[in-house]
Amino acid sequence: MTENIISRASILIQQRRYAEAEKLLKDLLSSNPDNVQILTLLAEVNLQQDNLENAENLINTAIGLDPEFGYLFYIKARVDIQKDKYNEAEKNLKLALELDPANGDYYALWASVKLTRKQYEGALEHANKALELDAENILGLNVRSSALLKLDRKEDAFITIEGALREDPNNAYTHANYGWNLLEKGDSKKALVHFGEALKNDPSSGYAQAGMVEALKANNFVYKAFLKYTFWISNLTAKYQWGVILGFYFGVKFLRSIADNNATLRPFLLPVVIVLTIIAFSTWIITPFSNLFLRFNKFGKHLLNSKQMLSSNFVAASFVIFLLGGLGYLLANDEKFLTIAVFGFAMMVPLSTMFSPTKYKHSLVIYAGLMALIGLGAIFITFQTGEMVNSITTLFIFGFIAFQFVANFLLIKQSNY
Repeated sequence: MTENIISRASILIQQRRYAEAEKLLKDLLSSNPDNVQILTLLAEVNLQQDNLENAENLINTAIGLDPEFGYLFYIKARVDIQKDKYNEAEKNLKLALELDPANGDYYALWASVKLTRKQYEGALEHANKALELDAENILGLNVRSSALLKLDRKEDAFITIEGALREDPNNAYTHANYGWNLLEKGDSKKALVHFGEALKNDPSSGYAQAGMVEALKANNFVYKAFLKYTFWISNLTAKYQWGVILGFYFGVKFLRSIADNNATLRPFLLPVVIVLTIIAFSTWIITPFSNLFLRFNKFGKHLLNSKQMLSSNFVAASFVIFLLGGLGYLLANDEKFLTIAVFGFAMMVPLSTMFSPTKYKHSLVIYAGLMALIGLGAIFITFQTGEMVNSITTLFIFGFIAFQFVANFLLIKQSNY
């Protein structure tokens, strides 16, 4: 009887009917509290439903009952990955392989962790080990392809992922991964085809949906150039990302200093400083602005999530405030309206990134909200006193400059565990 119910629950899990499987397994566990198989399946169900604490507790209980079962540490590693605890995930995968060294799935998952951590050589090494044990391992093939692409071995990368598609032509993850690889290569049109195939096979795939959004926006040559830059800098480790950001920041300051102190070079350097400043500013706001335009695309409007749409709305509203402030200055010939224009212009930066995922939840939203309150306070004081520069405007300007470093710190930390 117990085996029949376990088999039925396993089928429900394969069909992604997790709530039904969970009910069956919970009822079964009440009369079989020490059954490792039931605990493992229940942990899987909770993992699939993002109930990570429950999944972790269940798998820890199973490990306590059977610490020599390597698969349990594999499940625990998957929970760790979902919780962004990559050090712990690697430790558990190492334990899983010590107990079961011939399992290609464990090496493939470890390879994916290495890839996420931008350890591309390590990712390739572990993916190759997975494929030595199981030449048809889909995750191993996908990770190998992505690692090769990051290592600038493009031909081998695409040969590998085409091999993965031959093994499983309808695999949604492989199609989505192929699409992202093509997007990084610069072929957005072919990428769209593969993202479409991924969504046809798995309409709920967030990985494919995000890729489809980027591929549609990449039809614009400006966004395509930005995307190329994004791929380039995201492939760098934290110290090199900071090197680029700080090098750019101090490089612009150095050029501006030379321009201010050298009348001969000023006409040549000032345009360069202005262009570089515009480029830096545009990298912050181009994503929400492009999302705003994508909402008028008959396909794209269905792909944006609520946070992307809200961010694009806030940035658009901020841009309108900037225009109204500028218009007020021109019509009224009153410099106080410039504070409104500056506020609208500056707020586009924090509003564009406030929903970006970081380790400290809501940190960027809180920062953007504080900046908005300070900015509105500065505008109020300016219109009350007539002082363009006061303690609140100084605080707002400091907050704007600091935001760029705070946001970069949080975003780089998020992508470099």
